[in-house]
Amino acid sequence: MKCVICRIFNTWMFALLAVSLFGGGDWLQFRGNDTDGNADDVALPTSWTASGENIAWTADLKGRGLSTPIVIGDRVVVTSSSGFHQDRLHVTCFDAHSGEQLWERQSWATGRTMCHPKMCNATPTPASDGERIFATYSSNDVICLDLDGNLLWFRGLTHDYPNASNSLGMASSPVVMGNTLIVQVENDAESFSTGLDVETGEPRWKLDRPQIANWASPTILRGEDREDDLVLLQSPTDLQAVHPQTGEIVWTYTQGASGIPSSVAADGTVFVPSNGLTALRTVEDSTEPQIVWQSPKAPPSTASPIYYNGRIFVVTRAGVLLCINPKDGEEIWKMRVTGPFSSTPLAANGYIYLFNEMGLGYVVRAGETEGEQISENDLQETILCTPSAANGALYVRSDAHLWKIATP
Repeated sequence: MKCVICRIFNTWMFALLAVSLFGGGDWLQFRGNDTDGNADDVALPTSWTASGENIAWTADLKGRGLSTPIVIGDRVVVTSSSGFHQDRLHVTCFDAHSGEQLWERQSWATGRTMCHPKMCNATPTPASDGERIFATYSSNDVICLDLDGNLLWFRGLTHDYPNASNSLGMASSPVVMGNTLIVQVENDAESFSTGLDVETGEPRWKLDRPQIANWASPTILRGEDREDDLVLLQSPTDLQAVHPQTGEIVWTYTQGASGIPSSVAADGTVFVPSNGLTALRTVEDSTEPQIVWQSPKAPPSTASPIYYNGRIFVVTRAGVLLCINPKDGEEIWKMRVTGPFSSTPLAANGYIYLFNEMGLGYVVRAGETEGEQISENDLQETILCTPSAANGALYVRSDAHLWKIATP
């Protein structure tokens, strides 16, 4: 009996050790579960090659897509769009262990599919609450599937709001907060953001938003508990903090922000691509936040800033990776990397992972006082998507392929 108990205990301890060493958890939406680009302490490879080093598997993809792969347990889900008019919508699910395609679901777009040549209809990243998959597209179609690919509901938001469109395409990725899916449909005409019930797709709330082209995604601002969480809606004219369940506006920052890179929030502070980079904090009983600092020398380019290990990381238009002190906005260190970058970096286990548009993946050690480039890894395909990480693996996609990068 004692030996049996010992074996059970040892097995349990080994499992616990494996989780602590290699990291776990899912990657459920753009920039991760907290929209901060932080993969906690997931141990990822620091080098790989297109020819096979540390490539666990590759999978062929149909059509085009700039969306991040999301990871739900042992499933990896990507979206893409195909056809001359990009009006065929794909949601494809792969086995995380083998790369085998488990299922694919296709739908017709109900809204406008026109996009800038660099973009496509499948630019927004899907999201999940762990039970459902929410795929959104530039055509403002929202598809909800269960984890086996069965259709639960479908919303054609352009059908409901015919003037909601952008001549260059829509790119905002949704976020899930509790039982609400927050979707920004902000453009030059019928501009709004909405919170949809995850079970039915029915709107819990809808806010009219500034009529201006906007590609930024919602950001999560965590509170002391989940009931205090807020969602941040960013546009070139303002940044609003909103209750995700009700749509109630808590405060508004009125100095404007970028319409492409999104804000990041951590430890009660919001870092906004505004006037370079601006740090904000909520003021109790005030409809305006406090400006903690502004740094005109740290403007993010297309890539959104991320927060990791008590520091902010920004990729500038000049191809410089900046490490910023979140307390005062001062530069801690910087290093040059070859751009341009469309994808947002990812941080894990003391390293920053960046992919430029040519397919070069940089691994940078995020030191206390300086950054050190560890490797430069070429996947030899155009990379426009933001990577994701879960269970010791890095997931990256181009139009043609999905890669799982993991140490054997």
